Amino acid sequence: MNIVQIKSGGKVELRKDSGSLICTILDSGAVFADLNSDQTLVLITRSNGKVELRKSNGSLVRTIVDRGAVQARFSGKDILVTTDKGKTELRKENGSFIRTI
Repeated sequence: MNIVQIKSGGKVELRKDSGSLICTILDSGAVFADLNSDQTLVLITRSNGKVELRKSNGSLVRTIVDRGAVQARFSGKDILVTTDKGKTELRKENGSFIRTI
């Protein structure tokens, strides 16, 4: 079981549950991060409101939202994005909009 951790300055690290570092996923700018259930993908919410989907090695898969996000987390295979307007958007893993909750 792995853990995603945000350090000061928004650095995102992937760690083993023992605490040892596996890799650094992002150097700065993150405010929230979430691992998917099989721990192959990391969803990162940045301080500028952008949401990025990355592989567990740190490589960028795609941008889910360009701006306005406060938090994003996995909900099964889909993604829940909380916006700065107080709404929650349900999106597919490819970033396409499903509906507002």
